[in-house]
Amino acid sequence: MSDDGHEQNGHERVPGRQRRRFPGISSRAYEHPADRSALVALRKLSGFDTVFKALSGLLPERSLRLLFLSDSVRVSDQQFGHLNDMLRDACYILDLEKVPPMYVNQDPQPNAMCIGLDEPIIVVTTGLVELLDEEEMRAVVGHEVGHALSGHSVYRTILLFLTNLALRVAWIPLGNLAVMAIVTALREWFRKSELSADRAGLLVGQDPRASMRGLMKIAGGNHLHEMNVDAFLQQAEEYEAGGDLRDSVLKILNVLPRSHPFTTVRAAELKKWAESRDYQRIMDGHYPRRDGDKDTSVSDSFKESAASYASDVKSSKDPLMKLVSDIAGGAGGLGGRVKRGFDGFTSSAPGKDGSAKDAPPKDTPSQDGPAQDTPPRDDE
Repeated sequence: MSDDGHEQNGHERVPGRQRRRFPGISSRAYEHPADRSALVALRKLSGFDTVFKALSGLLPERSLRLLFLSDSVRVSDQQFGHLNDMLRDACYILDLEKVPPMYVNQDPQPNAMCIGLDEPIIVVTTGLVELLDEEEMRAVVGHEVGHALSGHSVYRTILLFLTNLALRVAWIPLGNLAVMAIVTALREWFRKSELSADRAGLLVGQDPRASMRGLMKIAGGNHLHEMNVDAFLQQAEEYEAGGDLRDSVLKILNVLPRSHPFTTVRAAELKKWAESRDYQRIMDGHYPRRDGDKDTSVSDSFKESAASYASDVKSSKDPLMKLVSDIAGGAGGLGGRVKRGFDGFTSSAPGKDGSAKDAPPKDTPSQDGPAQDTPPRDDE
């Protein structure tokens, strides 16, 4: 690395700096609540690793490994040395003992992935390597190492297999529906896992602006002088709040076939987490350790996930989400009024003329008073 910060090989080179390390960190420290709940549940299933490994004969993992080995460039000290330094640095920061193999694949489309059942492998495309500067690329490498630490590579490989299977059985109506239902659920989980990995990338790079700048360049290309991170984040706000119910439905339809959230949404979510006390606590050295993973409660994880979704709906500016929140609030009030009505009937005995006697007064809050909402938990 250059000590003066000048450009080399078309990439911005920056002086080295010390980054915090997180010994023994559990992936639970940075995982999105919806991602974490699914992973905790799967880890608690006795023998699920054995079942997935038994599937490896059906999955194209061995073929993929041979393909990348034969038709891509493996990152090492001799090849793409700067990427190899980033990879080892990311594994050191997140305390991942075994450094996964990494390949550069000739593809103009900027992309990266972490796949594999037995052992994760990381693949980045030439389009991504040529697009990002050093700090942006460091966040991407940290993103993929975060996938490896969380065990996401196992489920991504299965998602790829099931997606291919859905195409093969498309001519069988019920078979295709069943597989696509599973694929749709996996995609929803995987979109949340991408938010988790973005956080891992931030923990590795420890430069929020570089992380968001990289997402912006993935969306708009290598014209940094023509773009602005703050304006890019404003797009996310406009996307969430703009339009009417028709636009809300179109947003859902647009995102359903995707395995990744939209880039503006990812940037906004990452900024929100970077400004949270959860991120600051990790940076201060307060985070869950790996040795406590086995004691994690499945029910508590699902509660956190549910609370996260509820909080997202309540705070969302999307027209449909606001409607759902309003209906939920109104339904809660209606339910309370119905319950009070039934309480009134059960506490009153009928008179001789068939009319209800006056019930004794109760020390209860006014029915006309405002409903008291429980504040949402801060899961993010």
